[in-house]
Amino acid sequence: MRSKIHQLLVELRLNGVTDSLDRELDKAQKEGTSVSELVYRLLMEEHAFRQQRSLNNRLKQAKIPWDWSIRTFPFDKQPGVSKHQIKELAGLSFVERAENIVFIGDTGTGKSGLASSILRLALVEGYRGRFYNAQDLLDELYASLADRSTAKLIKRLSRYDLLLIDELGYLTLRPEQVNAFFKLMEERYGCKSTIITTNLDYSDWYDLFKRKALVDALLDRLKHYCITIRINGPSLRVPTHTHGKSNNTP
Repeated sequence: MRSKIHQLLVELRLNGVTDSLDRELDKAQKEGTSVSELVYRLLMEEHAFRQQRSLNNRLKQAKIPWDWSIRTFPFDKQPGVSKHQIKELAGLSFVERAENIVFIGDTGTGKSGLASSILRLALVEGYRGRFYNAQDLLDELYASLADRSTAKLIKRLSRYDLLLIDELGYLTLRPEQVNAFFKLMEERYGCKSTIITTNLDYSDWYDLFKRKALVDALLDRLKHYCITIRINGPSLRVPTHTHGKSNNTP
């Protein structure tokens, strides 16, 4: 009978139940578990399996390049960061309110680590998100112009609950890229949350994008629902020497 049940479970693709069936049946037989409790346990196993599979898919699709977390962030070495404020952001209420976060600070101060850690927390809580290096995002938007798929790409990017754009700095931009980027931010305005890390203060964005009217409109929308975190602290990339080689800590 177990063989027949296993076969049916495989056909029904109930992988969570399949993996736990023999264990739960043996346990039920030993403990005299009721049928209803046994069914409940098996369904809970299936639920847990699907939840984990869904999380793995969200993590894979998000393409976060580093496995960082807020728990391991060296707050003691970065006085420019408020641990209380970051913990509050980790509650993810800003995502529910469709607010934005902009981390502004020099290279190595922890902007990307904090931003990607918050994105990872959102994925664990069931939100859909995506990590993008700023130049890669702008290049992808530009490439979409060739086959006229820009509208489709922007629509897809606009559906992410949380979009992380990392290292918005002095990039090489074409006017078409600027237009597409502004269109993306306009689509997400007031609907979805965006995190941006940058070494440029807002006043420097005019030199980056070269179009005052569009930058005015972008900042007006971005800062309307925005939490700005300026990190004025030391670089965390302190060189260490192991066996004569220099190592940089992210």
